[in-house]
Amino acid sequence: MEKRFPLATPKRKRLWTREVARPLREALEDELAQIAPGDVLIIDMKGVEAFDYSFANEFFGKAILSLPKLYPERFLIVEGLNEYTRENLKNALESLALAMIERHSHKLALIGKVHPIDSSTFEAITKARHGVTAAALRDLLQINVTAVNERLTKLSNLGLVRRRTGSSPAGREQYEYSVLA
Repeated sequence: MEKRFPLATPKRKRLWTREVARPLREALEDELAQIAPGDVLIIDMKGVEAFDYSFANEFFGKAILSLPKLYPERFLIVEGLNEYTRENLKNALESLALAMIERHSHKLALIGKVHPIDSSTFEAITKARHGVTAAALRDLLQINVTAVNERLTKLSNLGLVRRRTGSSPAGREQYEYSVLA
């Protein structure tokens, strides 16, 4: 299930300072606490003209960092970024060594500090649409299964891909990975 969290209002189109960001982050965290594990919260940036680094650090940075500890299995996606806000968010996330998912024109991509290998793995999982196992991803990317498992663990721990337990054709436990949509 997806739930939206709009940031812009008619009076709130430019977002400056930590003081503005803090109550918005707290409201975002309240929404995260209310959604079920596995659900997605969309941060809707439509109508936001600009924000500064202080806002991005307080709102996005702290929200992303709180996900694994306080809101496990809940996911954030940002959408509605314009050229300026996309650049500011990318730079802010890079400086914090963080990444998140952006949905733009119905396509998902990573934004922030993202290694090209992680981006290519994310894209391969996205193309699978219904989920992919480590073995299938190994074949798709033409790399060894250890490297695939390291990439999948990293993306999963960052809250960028969903990991579900399933069974292999032989009846063994295996994980299936999918990108949130």
